[in-house]
Amino acid sequence: MSFPLLTATAALPAIGAIATAAVPAARRTAAKWLALLVSLATLALAITVLVRFDPDGARYQLTESHAWIADFGVRYELGVDGIGVALLALTALLIPFIILAGWHDADPLETGSRRWRPTQGFFALILAVEAMVIISFEATDVFLFYIFFEAMLIPMYFLIGGFGDRAHAGSDENAAAQRSYAAVKFLLYNLVGGLIMLAAVIGLYVVAGNFSLQEIAEARANGTLDMATNTERWLFLGFFFAFAVKAPLWPLHTWLPNAMGEATAPVAVLITAVVDKVGTFAMLRFCLQLFPEASKWATPAILVLALISIVYGALLAVGQRDIKRLVAYASISHFGFIIMGIFAMTSQGQSGATLYMVNHGISTAALMLVAGFLISRRGSRLIADYGGVQKVAPVLAGTFLIGSLATLSLPGLAPFVSEFLVLVGTFARYPVIGIIATFGIVLAALYTLVLYQRTMTGPVKPEVSAMPDLHLRELVVVAPLVVLLIFLGVYPKPVTDIVNPAVKSTMSDVHKKDPKPEVEAAK
Repeated sequence: MSFPLLTATAALPAIGAIATAAVPAARRTAAKWLALLVSLATLALAITVLVRFDPDGARYQLTESHAWIADFGVRYELGVDGIGVALLALTALLIPFIILAGWHDADPLETGSRRWRPTQGFFALILAVEAMVIISFEATDVFLFYIFFEAMLIPMYFLIGGFGDRAHAGSDENAAAQRSYAAVKFLLYNLVGGLIMLAAVIGLYVVAGNFSLQEIAEARANGTLDMATNTERWLFLGFFFAFAVKAPLWPLHTWLPNAMGEATAPVAVLITAVVDKVGTFAMLRFCLQLFPEASKWATPAILVLALISIVYGALLAVGQRDIKRLVAYASISHFGFIIMGIFAMTSQGQSGATLYMVNHGISTAALMLVAGFLISRRGSRLIADYGGVQKVAPVLAGTFLIGSLATLSLPGLAPFVSEFLVLVGTFARYPVIGIIATFGIVLAALYTLVLYQRTMTGPVKPEVSAMPDLHLRELVVVAPLVVLLIFLGVYPKPVTDIVNPAVKSTMSDVHKKDPKPEVEAAK
């Protein structure tokens, strides 16, 4: 039997989470280093998966399959395609930066019990989320995927509710109430989506007799499994609803600004750059592959919702006074682009959407983590409390500028290529939707540049006059992300070469071909 590489990639952070939680309370620093080393070892395994993956080979590679609950057709089945392996690598890449950025976020505030923050638990929960997200990208058994799709809510709930932003440190009771509200809202929204999906998972088993993604997809392709039209549509809606909550798609998005606003900056990155990607990934892997006809049937309505997300999220970002909530609404707008690219049903749109997931993860991590460093220095999330930061902390301001420019998809930075592909792919089949979506780009330029202008330029406010620049640990976090934004902005080929064959297979699943360009005949 070959080495179970995919299992090891998910099991290592799970074991590391248990080991980190078991470190004695007095050894907080040891717990931090253990969590960081485990995340780096997981990254090494993810790189091994990436190296061993052959984009021109079988659709699902490094597969593992073992009997689990045989009486109900449940198997432990893993496998990665180009989309899954790209997002697995993104997850493993970001977790070490998240841990480093949150190095002091769970340190004790006081010796009194009311304000004691369990450091070991904080880092153990981050590793637990990593393990569950990774196996979600690997699972090819629908029931196995569902278990970890839901299970990741538990550690996320405690990360949001138990470890709040220290910008609230002056008002303990109010801060605790806001964190609790954000955590409960996050949990309830996603639990409702998960319960609806559970009903659809059971319905799929009743219709197909098993939970194997590959077997069901093959049966659908060769005609041995014929779903009634209404049955397929109801099952599709059950799956899509859960994924749209996680994504998040308007109008199921309202939990995200609360969760990102009240969480620490590293946990906010974990939410939007890692966990939320499971929702858009699952739309590609499960909705389109299992329910191709229903996916085409629902496309017009989903494109309208995605378009609303793009414009609505950008408009609300423009009006925000809170830095972290601004980034949250910007992410809602960006997820609208991703979902629009998926359901444009063109190879450019879906390649762009997958590339957008990767690039959005990197750009949001860069911007939010630098914003977190800024907030920790001033003790406030309000934009109005800043001004002139670039004069006292030029490196911090410079990296904040690059993260902001990446968020507005400036040419030469990674998100531009993915956003361009999404718009081209959408315009090819739905020109009106594509034209209106470009309005989101204009709004992105407005909210990001205004954010930079109000915080970094102008007279130096007395409260920021003594603000220190980025420390070595913070530079180690930010510098690689900036390098990646520039590298993938000018040379996205390493990612597109991996994802394009998987996108081609997905297009085949839904029986769609790219529309031919209409060119006027030469006279």
